[in-house]
Amino acid sequence: MNWKEYFNVKDLVGYFFRKKDPNASSYMKMMYWANRIAITMFLVCLVVIIYRLFIR
Repeated sequence: MNWKEYFNVKDLVGYFFRKKDPNASSYMKMMYWANRIAITMFLVCLVVIIYRLFIR
């Protein structure tokens, strides 16, 4: 694997901006939102950790 494959965020961005599935159940819709919140919190925490690592 090369470095481009490690830093490929195409799938991550595509997860947030894909078309909604009209046949998805309410449980799946809730799981999509829970996953989006979890991914967003992870990315925010990652930015904070990197910021603290380089600033302090």
